[in-house]
Amino acid sequence: MANEKISMLTIAVTEMAKAKAFYAEQLGFRVTKDFGQRDQHWVSLELPGGGASLNLTTMHENMQPGTMKLYLATSDLEAAYNELKAKGAKVNEVKDDLYGPGSGVKWFEISDPDGNRWLVVQA
Repeated sequence: MANEKISMLTIAVTEMAKAKAFYAEQLGFRVTKDFGQRDQHWVSLELPGGGASLNLTTMHENMQPGTMKLYLATSDLEAAYNELKAKGAKVNEVKDDLYGPGSGVKWFEISDPDGNRWLVVQA
């Protein structure tokens, strides 16, 4: 089996409108699909540069909202931090050494409305 890339990730959310607004308006994901309503609703989004799609869903199956921890890489951490803060996102302060003392990798954390955690990492 040739595994070449991750094509999709799914995140359980409680309020689709809030989650969709966070990912589209604050993180800058582009909505590619929006199907269903209320407890049978899912929205697909992608980053401007492409890659795996992110699917928000109210159809939780065995997932619980607020249990995901994901990583985003950026070439300009300071610009990403300032942009998110300007859009009203609650971002934690930039920290050093994501992978332990001496790693030198700068990062900050942001959470979606359900508490799913995103670590934004200097690429």
